[in-house]
Amino acid sequence: MIPFIDLAAQQARIRPALDAAIARVLAHGAYVMGPEVRALEEKLSAFCGAGRALSCANGTDALALPLMAWEIGPGDAVFCPSFTFAATPEVIPWTGATPVFVDILPDTFNLDPDHLDAAISAMEREGRLRPAAVIAVDLFGQPADYPRIAEVCRRHDLALIADSAQGFGGTLNGQHPIAWADVATTSFFPAKPLGGYGDGGAVLTRDDALWERMDSLRVHGKAVAGDPALNGHDPKYLNARIGMNSRLDTLQAAILIEKLAIFEDEIAARQKVAARYAEGLAEVCRSVPTVIEGGVSTWAQYVVEHRDRDGLAGHLKAKGIPTAVYYPVPMHRQAPYADFPHGPGGLPVSEAKAETVLALPMHPYLTPEIQDRIIAAIRAFNG
Repeated sequence: MIPFIDLAAQQARIRPALDAAIARVLAHGAYVMGPEVRALEEKLSAFCGAGRALSCANGTDALALPLMAWEIGPGDAVFCPSFTFAATPEVIPWTGATPVFVDILPDTFNLDPDHLDAAISAMEREGRLRPAAVIAVDLFGQPADYPRIAEVCRRHDLALIADSAQGFGGTLNGQHPIAWADVATTSFFPAKPLGGYGDGGAVLTRDDALWERMDSLRVHGKAVAGDPALNGHDPKYLNARIGMNSRLDTLQAAILIEKLAIFEDEIAARQKVAARYAEGLAEVCRSVPTVIEGGVSTWAQYVVEHRDRDGLAGHLKAKGIPTAVYYPVPMHRQAPYADFPHGPGGLPVSEAKAETVLALPMHPYLTPEIQDRIIAAIRAFNG
């Protein structure tokens, strides 16, 4: 069976460094918020050119923390795509706010800036909800159209979150999404381009005051420097706000530091794998991925469209080739989210793509020989 994502190949490459990093944590024993956590945060912010990075327990909490820090809540509208994983809209009702679903572009599958603008304007005219924030998603590894999305947000005075769970490391015109967004978030779930060996996440920001509030929120609302005087007490026992428990384990931070050291090399390798797929499949699929002009994708997934998606998936499974469907039912059509509003005219692109998309094995260690087997199998299905 061909692996969908080959984590073992990466581990074999850096196993000595991983063993040493884990041993250092076992030796000092600071398993929660230890020195590797701060070191990872510094390396993440340097990698993206962000002012600060704040680690947390998972990529979902990474989305929730800025919404909580901004005190977004009941009566507020937060705009996001429906063609995404549940974590993106899920965090919005946690705060009491209302998700408003926006359609995607037909070529990149990322948030449509024009439909976003129309959805915000419709909410403003209706007056029932106050437009407060936008969560754009870097779907399948590539950045959304942040220059246009940021312009829409500025014009309507909305905060912007770049959900880079799938696209951390992707750039647009040489810049990471944090160049346009108020915050960018990522996930360290093992299958992500920069994944750990368990859950984890991070938030990037240029706003020191926002970082401080999120630092408080991730540790049960502990008192931080901007709060009233601590009078010598341990700040974790003085609680300035209602928070959560969302700390990154030190062992995960130590592992991620070693993975980050080879991350740029892996992104380059992913480009070669994607190019080989495109060359072999462009003529036999309805479409192969289109990357935004000036964009570099981290290729979290390689997603093609096919007229007989389910038939092709079954054909590949019989040949020992795994596939996945992201996402078979858009969020606005799933029961918990069906009553939330969406932009004018509905979400026809999101609904159409859900019928045709299929993800193929994708990782930086996919050899040309195995990739050629996958391509040949798809071409054979087309006859």
